[in-house]
Amino acid sequence: MRTKITVEELKVGMYVAELDRPWRETPFMFQGFEIRSEDDLEQLKRHCRFVYIASPDAYQPPAPRAPVRVERGASPLVITRNEGPAVPAPHFDQQELLQRVSSERFPALYSDRTTLEEEISEIRAAHDEAKALMQTVMDDVRLGKSLDSLGAKRAVGQLAESVLRNPDALSCLIQLKKKDEYTATHSLRVCILALAFGRHLGLPAGELHVLGMGAMLHDVGKMKVPLDILNKPGELTEREFEIMKSHVPHGVDLLEQTSGIPQAAVQVARCHHERYSGGGYINGFKGDQIGLFGMIGGIVDCYDAITSDRAYHAGLSSHTTLKQMYEWRGRDFHAGLVEQFIQCMGIYPIGSVVALNTGEVGVVITMNRMRRLKPRVALVRQADGSVYRNATIVDLMSCTTRDGKPCEIERVLEPGIYGINPIDYLPIPAVL
Repeated sequence: MRTKITVEELKVGMYVAELDRPWRETPFMFQGFEIRSEDDLEQLKRHCRFVYIASPDAYQPPAPRAPVRVERGASPLVITRNEGPAVPAPHFDQQELLQRVSSERFPALYSDRTTLEEEISEIRAAHDEAKALMQTVMDDVRLGKSLDSLGAKRAVGQLAESVLRNPDALSCLIQLKKKDEYTATHSLRVCILALAFGRHLGLPAGELHVLGMGAMLHDVGKMKVPLDILNKPGELTEREFEIMKSHVPHGVDLLEQTSGIPQAAVQVARCHHERYSGGGYINGFKGDQIGLFGMIGGIVDCYDAITSDRAYHAGLSSHTTLKQMYEWRGRDFHAGLVEQFIQCMGIYPIGSVVALNTGEVGVVITMNRMRRLKPRVALVRQADGSVYRNATIVDLMSCTTRDGKPCEIERVLEPGIYGINPIDYLPIPAVL
């Protein structure tokens, strides 16, 4: 429930859900935020005459927490754990959502408003700008400069709007991976995956923006980790791993020191390495202590890490990764959320190399959100093993075999088989 009040009636601790003007015409970071200081009140008074606030039943301000800190001294590294409640709840009821993911299939709250091809043309430039921004953000953090939070806000806003129109476009673009650009592009991909997953879960647009910001900045603390450890091709020693783990409190500190980033976004950085059974780091949170945004961050971070080529391993197929994550449900991740993430990504995610019951091999280029076993596929190899001179796109909803049976995917193949690079067959235009 929302209540309209004048800006003179506002107080610290209230949650502003809507303004009397478009958000983009204001300096505020997010579509929905908690008033945390007198400065926030003054900003609102300068730009608005009235606002809509969430009722106390819809929002409870977060309890104060002791910060995570990293101490360096004669010993290699000491990480001090936080105590107290783990997660400040966003203003929507995340506990209700976590209960629902375990008991029901989510109705489609959002519907596609553009085609895949239309949306890729629309968002490609913004995607490339976001990629460049993330590289700048990482370089700035390494040099001790402040975060470009306004630039990140604009980038997340554009990505979120694209995902709401049609998430398949950005799902295609995240296939553009380079091993030597991993840290920055990983953060961008995690942001896109989190936005797509949040859309699937039916999160309000304002919460998507907060989730996307947290996901985009979840790994900024890695810029405080020495490069020889960050890029080490072999297994880390115990001491090196302790230093690597310090990227979490480093990142949390950086985000908490940056104006305008809400705690729900910071929680993605704080909890993306926590695990449902308590076996993660840095605080050993478990179960609902991790919080919805922390759980989503952990799932999408893990998925992208496993499917990406790294200095020390080759990426697995999306299909294989989702199967592994399903086996880890209830231990590493919230079982219901993992199952919904698989629903979100599809049994055959975009970019999957698949073998059909016709003997042909192709690349999945777009999903069918109503019939997830029936995506559109770009055929690459014919049944006799010869290569199609020009890729032929078929819709498995209507395609049939020579004997009139429905065309179906028989199995998923690992990346790189037959020398197939899925990027070559996705409808991605040249850099604008």
